[in-house]
Amino acid sequence: MANRHTRIVERAMTRLKLRQLRLLVAVGQHGSIQNAAHDLNISQPAATKMIQDLELDFEVKLFDRTNRGVVPTVFGAALIRHGKLIFSQVSNAAQELDDLNEGNSGRVVVGTLLAASPSLLPMAVEGLLKDRPKVAIKIVEGTNEVLMPALLAGEIDMVVGRLPSHRHRENITQEKFFDERVLAVAGTQHPLAQEANVSFEQLKPYGWILPPVETTLRRQTDQFFVRQDQYVPRTAIESVSYLANRSLLRSHDFIGLMPAHVAALDIESGLLASIDWVAPFGAGPVGVSYRGPQSLSPAGQSFLAALHAAAGQVARTLGPL
Repeated sequence: MANRHTRIVERAMTRLKLRQLRLLVAVGQHGSIQNAAHDLNISQPAATKMIQDLELDFEVKLFDRTNRGVVPTVFGAALIRHGKLIFSQVSNAAQELDDLNEGNSGRVVVGTLLAASPSLLPMAVEGLLKDRPKVAIKIVEGTNEVLMPALLAGEIDMVVGRLPSHRHRENITQEKFFDERVLAVAGTQHPLAQEANVSFEQLKPYGWILPPVETTLRRQTDQFFVRQDQYVPRTAIESVSYLANRSLLRSHDFIGLMPAHVAALDIESGLLASIDWVAPFGAGPVGVSYRGPQSLSPAGQSFLAALHAAAGQVARTLGPL
């Protein structure tokens, strides 16, 4: 096995060309060698020969031919994924050189979930800018279902927020910062904002702002609702936008579910109120996911250190679950 691995690595290092990988990725996208060859302005016979050479060098079959075209095998899909990552890294290298040429001290692309947006991420950005005032920072908001594939493809450097379920753990490194509970929150005008020991029966008449269906918190919420005599909210708004959620809570008598530290600043400043009801679900780890230390640029390493420092401050404000 070791000899085979060494042999394949040696071939890849001496014979593999980026043009072959471009073709491989294009065939995967089109499901057709002919269309991929046309896109890259090469002949179909030449494209077929390039795929055959890849199969010989890696000693695996990369595509199955069907009456609808070609479909990647498990080996082909794996090599396509690595090919996309290589091209993303080339693009990132070009972008970093461009940033350095313009006087910036590196670049970091960060994916963020709701659990990181209002406090953890801004604190980390502030810490990074103290050390690297000219760093270029790009922040991309979304759910794990969107951000994790982008992380694996090399389009973003790290994802900060609620750590994903096992579906996304392959090929990534996860670091937990702290465990967090979920709060029921509302606008300060809500009839239950000042009530003590609120029961779920008291929450039932109101509309809810809920996380997207693909999130773990939403699945837990739905399962809880089912256990409450198949409860269905009178109004259900699905949103990951913190600003929109806050505005809706302040203008309507909705109930929202938020990680505790996300809502903490607005509760402290009187923009939102915490409902005195303990959600029997939703506790979970908040942290960072990335493709291992070797994937991070010096700016990325600095941002990771800033995240750890910011997480320590946030964790101290949360206290025990």
